[in-house]
Amino acid sequence: MAKSKKALIDGLNEDLANELGASILYLYQTSVATGWDGEELREFLAPEITGEMTHAIFLAQKIADLGGKPTTVPKQHRSPKSVKDMLKYDLKLELEAVENYRLRTIQAEEAGEIGLKIKLEEMILDETGHAEQIQRILKGM
Repeated sequence: MAKSKKALIDGLNEDLANELGASILYLYQTSVATGWDGEELREFLAPEITGEMTHAIFLAQKIADLGGKPTTVPKQHRSPKSVKDMLKYDLKLELEAVENYRLRTIQAEEAGEIGLKIKLEEMILDETGHAEQIQRILKGM
């Protein structure tokens, strides 16, 4: 396996672990958030759980298609107590995802995986949109 392809698979597996971990984190947060802010958080995050899992499914399939073995171990996240702290943490994760996918688009292009590069750019749009929504919610708190 070429070095650039292995680096791409390793990076995609890191992204997969992040998406799996985010799905679990968001599920947790929607379960424990309370009060009016908690109600808003649940309304915002419930669909995000499905979105993160959709990303995870795509990444796992692509890793396998590239000859790699998709991870089954989600990234572990801390669990802030207040809704505002949850959102601040989620914003940090979304911005990290944007940066990770930006790096992955470079790796995909270097490996000749142009279709993957385009899909990763779409995922950057998704994650950027999530980050912008969280920033708007935080401004109102």
